[in-house]
Amino acid sequence: MMLLSFTARRLAAAAVLLLVLSFGVFALLAMTPGSPLQTLIGTRPATPELIETLNAKYHLDQSFLTQYWSWLGNAVRFDFGQSISVQVDRGVTGLIGDRLLLSLQLAVYAVILVLGFGVPLGMAAGIRRGRTTDRTVSLLATFGISAPAFVLSIALLYVFGVWLDWFPVFGVGEGFRDRVVHLTLPAIALAGFLSAIVIRQTRAATLTVMHQDYVAFARIRGLSPFRVLVRYALRNSALPIVTSAGMLLIAALSADLFVEQVFSLPGVASLLLQAVTDKDIPVVQGVAVLLGMVVVLVNLLVDLLTLVLDPRTRTSQNRGA
Repeated sequence: MMLLSFTARRLAAAAVLLLVLSFGVFALLAMTPGSPLQTLIGTRPATPELIETLNAKYHLDQSFLTQYWSWLGNAVRFDFGQSISVQVDRGVTGLIGDRLLLSLQLAVYAVILVLGFGVPLGMAAGIRRGRTTDRTVSLLATFGISAPAFVLSIALLYVFGVWLDWFPVFGVGEGFRDRVVHLTLPAIALAGFLSAIVIRQTRAATLTVMHQDYVAFARIRGLSPFRVLVRYALRNSALPIVTSAGMLLIAALSADLFVEQVFSLPGVASLLLQAVTDKDIPVVQGVAVLLGMVVVLVNLLVDLLTLVLDPRTRTSQNRGA
């Protein structure tokens, strides 16, 4: 019952947040120099009949609030209008859907790599504090944080794509296996910086847990080091790891732009860049709102997992209610 109440409150807050986000994006686009009408006319003669037709079709002759209200009424039904420059008269929802799936696949692949390597390395560094393992892992984390995604992308592209010819340098592939091969280098480029963050957070959490009394008592009881590591250290370090995993997925989506440009991936980030350049307002609005929904849903999922993993958070929520 508490989870349902918490979820309902978070969904209500998310709806308000998305409403504010959509209005802010709409207002910022309206204040930018230039006019969508110029983009729509293109090289055609700006005859009064053409201008009247375009104004009526895209509601450009209406007031700002009227345009926003009309757009919002369609947006709640996931109808974000039609593209005016990226793909003329193509539905924005379908256009974003084609690109969003690829970006999500790349982001999830990167997060899997981050958790698969970052968590074990961070725990190893925390358990062996001050030793060679800790210093080596900390050095790798420092290097990962210092390397921007676009620099790492170019380096991976040249070394493993051009020089060694182990992976394709562009395209998305067809089928599951081919898609994984094509997204490996982009996913590694995204995971480089994010892994460094997870390593440091996991190391700090492991250091804290390993100095707790229940870990000392478990060792005194004669439990094996592996059991102490899995049952006590990993379980009690899971909360910050889960929290960071949700943020990592969001960060991976935001960092997609550089990686997609280097590897020529037709993802949602490159679509957003093209739409902003061409002042394709319906596409920009649709991408902003849909990405906002992804961020809200990921944060909600992380909060629910936090309630499940840590009973103390459930107690605080009950007190707050």
